[in-house]
Amino acid sequence: MDATDAQKSTSSPWEFSCNLEVDFKSEEKARIVYSTLAVDKELQPDKVRRVMSFSDGKLSVHFEAVEARFLRASYSALVDVLTLATKTIEQFGGDMAF
Repeated sequence: MDATDAQKSTSSPWEFSCNLEVDFKSEEKARIVYSTLAVDKELQPDKVRRVMSFSDGKLSVHFEAVEARFLRASYSALVDVLTLATKTIEQFGGDMAF
């Protein structure tokens, strides 16, 4: 085993990562959006990993993927649903205005 082989065997398959944080300025709004997004699991968990949490009115999401295209697709899909959830709260949330 040479140095290159050793590096490959110890490197993580999760080469690509990014973070997303959205400040809802309300613990209740962050919890609602978190609960909405948490039900959708990754379609290819062997290629993309998503870890979500919320605290102090902020939703935090950490993504890791084996390829950039999987990271982009997962991030994009989550932002689409996040936008929909936010607009739904704005429309039907009553006194929960943003």
